[in-house]
Amino acid sequence: MDSLFALSVPLLFTLGYAISALKVINQGDEALVERFGKFNRKLDPGINFVWPYLESLVVEDTVREQVLDVPPQSAITRDNVAIQVDAVVYWKIMDLEKAYYEINNINLAIKNLVLTTLRSTIGHMELEETFYSTDEINKRVLKNLDEATSGWGIKVLRVEVQDLDPPTRVLESMEKQRAAEIQKRAAILEAEATAESVQLILKSLSPQMSSEEVLKYLIAKRYMDASQELSKSPNSKVIFMDPKAMSDALAELMQTPVNSNTLFPNGNFPPGGNPPSGGNPPSGGNPPSGGNSGNGSGSGGN
Repeated sequence: MDSLFALSVPLLFTLGYAISALKVINQGDEALVERFGKFNRKLDPGINFVWPYLESLVVEDTVREQVLDVPPQSAITRDNVAIQVDAVVYWKIMDLEKAYYEINNINLAIKNLVLTTLRSTIGHMELEETFYSTDEINKRVLKNLDEATSGWGIKVLRVEVQDLDPPTRVLESMEKQRAAEIQKRAAILEAEATAESVQLILKSLSPQMSSEEVLKYLIAKRYMDASQELSKSPNSKVIFMDPKAMSDALAELMQTPVNSNTLFPNGNFPPGGNPPSGGNPPSGGNPPSGGNSGNGSGSGGN
């Protein structure tokens, strides 16, 4: 009985030692083993044997792709505008031995490296350039990270800039600038449309009417349009006028000699058009022939 007990004790000790030496590594993970404080080998997924008291499992980490969220940080553009920028980094461990022994706190190292690279990249761009150059920013940051982390045993797969937030006052100024550009384009288009319409009217009415009559027609039309717009004004007032007096005023306007400067100030004639005839005679011109002359002789007078 004593001999059986004496044999069972070493057997149980050996069995317990063997069971404690078994280490299971999950799929997608790797582990490092040190023997007497020095790196010995790397453990792959599955069942592995580690000698207790002689060897130790120092680290077990995943070799799958990992995501690192970089919190928003301030960066200054080349035109001295401070913006808030944040990014997401996708990376994975390629060599667990280097990732463990070459760098301490690899997550913090990647985060700080991304921040400094982002600030440096944005510092070479103007504010408006950063909004449509996010792909270029991602490529530059990825290239710099890939070069800096080549000795760490990791691989930075992608860098995605999520948000670029300028100050509120800068956004308001940009909105005002866009609104002014839109109004400018609208004014240019309206002026071009007016010039084209005048040119078409002159072209269509020229065979039946003289240039002076066409100008009178355009002036009368502008007068009627202005009256119509005045009636739509919210502060417009009702004025009772004699229809006959208004017709006479319009007829008088139609009979008034027209100067080309009335319709086209500063000599801005429609494209391809010439200043119409009529209106004030040129300075220094001679009066037309005919009629009574102060110094001329006439027949039939006594």
